[in-house]
Amino acid sequence: MFQRLTGAFVRAILVVLMITTPALLLPGVSNDATQIVALVAVFAAVLTFFEYASVYPGLVEFRDAPPFNRIRFVSLFATVLLISVVILADTTETTLTQFVQVLGSALARSIDFPYSPVRFLVLMLPNDSSAHHIEQVRTAAGIAYLISLLTLGFFIVILRTMGWPNSNSGFNVWVNLPTFDPTAGGDVVDRLRRDAWLNAALGVFLPFLIPPALKLISTLFTPVALTSPQTMIWTVTAWAFLPASLFMRGIAMNRIAAMIDERRRVNTASDAAEYTAPARPNLSRV
Repeated sequence: MFQRLTGAFVRAILVVLMITTPALLLPGVSNDATQIVALVAVFAAVLTFFEYASVYPGLVEFRDAPPFNRIRFVSLFATVLLISVVILADTTETTLTQFVQVLGSALARSIDFPYSPVRFLVLMLPNDSSAHHIEQVRTAAGIAYLISLLTLGFFIVILRTMGWPNSNSGFNVWVNLPTFDPTAGGDVVDRLRRDAWLNAALGVFLPFLIPPALKLISTLFTPVALTSPQTMIWTVTAWAFLPASLFMRGIAMNRIAAMIDERRRVNTASDAAEYTAPARPNLSRV
């Protein structure tokens, strides 16, 4: 119990640090923005603490199947931190900020080709945006999208090398998939695979669909210019992180479906072997 509470407290502190990173690094943050960030950080910390301190399922999926959520958190934290450093380079010229900005700009230009997700996000900006702002958004988008690709690659490596999730320790569907109801009807394996393909498809297409959706909102309501540093950080982070997270969820659900299907085949083969095994003669009467 003490270990569970300690782990929940550490996770809550890390969530607070991640949410407050842009406000702590960037200068000129208003008092209203600071209060909103503090409120969101406290709410997220409380939710994280009670989620991981409880033994019952809540809202967080794959809670007891590390390192799934750890990989996602590191990816999210790295994206927020590096984009904040890129924006900080405009006001604070240090070796670290200049290095991150130059490296991010080079990476962004290498993946900013026609019909790429980065190009779609850049084209979302208003026509009157300055060249510096466009370059800044391109750099942030390139860093965020590259981190999402590295996250997916690392998770696939963990899946292959470590056999995630470890079938020897068991996988509790009730705790790790609280929003999935096995008794809702239909075969569990088929439903898991259908959800896996749906999440994977969303993970592939959302980076291309989010910028046009924001562009449509801009034509109907207030234009989305991403001129505010906080807005740009969290918008670009969500644009890259949410699709990668959905793709990871699809891979994980397909893996769980394969584990259940394999366990069924083993049980079926075992039952068939016991049913067809010949009866041993009773030699005591011979």
